Amino acid sequence: MRSAVLVLSALLLSSCAALSAGPAGEPDYATQAAENLALGEAALEDKDYLKAEKYFDHVRAKFPYLEAAREAELKLADLDFAREMFPEAREKFDSFMRLHPTHPKVDYAAYRAALSYVEEFPSEFFALPPSYEKEQKPMYDALRAMNVFLRQYPDSQYVKDATAHRDDARQRLARHELYVASFYAKRERWKAVAQRLEGLLKDYPGTPLEEEALFDLHNAYVKLNDTERAQNTLKEVLKRLPGTPAAQRAQKMLGS
Repeated sequence: MRSAVLVLSALLLSSCAALSAGPAGEPDYATQAAENLALGEAALEDKDYLKAEKYFDHVRAKFPYLEAAREAELKLADLDFAREMFPEAREKFDSFMRLHPTHPKVDYAAYRAALSYVEEFPSEFFALPPSYEKEQKPMYDALRAMNVFLRQYPDSQYVKDATAHRDDARQRLARHELYVASFYAKRERWKAVAQRLEGLLKDYPGTPLEEEALFDLHNAYVKLNDTERAQNTLKEVLKRLPGTPAAQRAQKMLGS
């Protein structure tokens, strides 16, 4: 009986000690900034975000005048990005750009800040409504941010990727305008149809949806008995899509 009591007492003491110890302590920091950065990057790769954050914060606090501290600032932004904390990541990337406008990696910060909007695009998961039926603000924000990036850093190594994301955002927004125009067309609200399609063609020229938008716009003007604008829309097909089957179709509809 006495031995059982001793065992129970030992277990209770052990449990109390574990509770009083609290959360895990600080990582075993290295003496050199570069080593701590490497340890943080390894932790980030392993998705041990708390440990990675501690290493990067340590570098930034202990070596503020070294280049490693600037790298740690970027890594902390990347860490938020990896955790899908996109507003927080943007704030850190934006702060880096403000504080270090001539840094060799400022274009990286700008690109990643813009990319964070892309990561917030509505899901295309098959069980959900398509993205063009959802909130479009992330697409507008991504398009604006990518356009700013391309203007400010035309020689950046990220230009190709930024251009692809910009074009994708433009096409998504054009698809949304086409969807809204179709919504109005089903209700025979032809003036609203024409307004949405005119906006699409003005704001997002050159997308693969241009042909569909032009012929839908022509149909809307026919429904509105606006012969002049209907004819002008067909002429716009010839101008925008020369030498294509769409242009041949428009030419026949014009009767020449």
